[in-house]
Amino acid sequence: MNFLAHIFLSGNDNELMIGNFIADFIKGQKKNEFPPQIVKGIELHRAIDDFTDHHPVTMQSKRRLYPSQHKYSGVVVDLYYDHFLAKHFSAYSKVSLIEFASFTYDIILLNKKILPPMVLNFLPYMIERNWLANYASFEGIDRTLIELGKRVSFENKMHEASVDLKKHYSNFEEEFFLFFPQLINFVASKR
Repeated sequence: MNFLAHIFLSGNDNELMIGNFIADFIKGQKKNEFPPQIVKGIELHRAIDDFTDHHPVTMQSKRRLYPSQHKYSGVVVDLYYDHFLAKHFSAYSKVSLIEFASFTYDIILLNKKILPPMVLNFLPYMIERNWLANYASFEGIDRTLIELGKRVSFENKMHEASVDLKKHYSNFEEEFFLFFPQLINFVASKR
């Protein structure tokens, strides 16, 4: 899963959310330099990633993408699933996506002093472009895929990933609906 899902799955625990948000930028035992609840968020993020990467439904989504996205198929599926979470956010939350995104940015900014340098580099752009809310539109997820493809150091075709999304939209959406409730239950058992 990508930023939106990780943050959403943190529930109402702000420190857990910060850890879940920054986890990809914290390597190895560096996590132990953070307060305990942020460490739990980092560990939750890693558990979510492991569950997602090995789940039969997400593996099916990745197989469909592999011919065009190769080793980045998992990253692209994570973004697709964030798109579907954003699109159907009201089915999972009593708070609107716009309110949720605004609240999330406020919490992240309040914790700016502990964010890793790489997060600090993209954070202004993330907030300015309102990534979390813009995942809901096809144009927003397309822009995110293009920008991510530019930031990845290896050759990739993420700039073309929206073609696959459009072509197999209903398949990916159906797989998201099968997978996400199971992920919610998994996270509930971990928290």
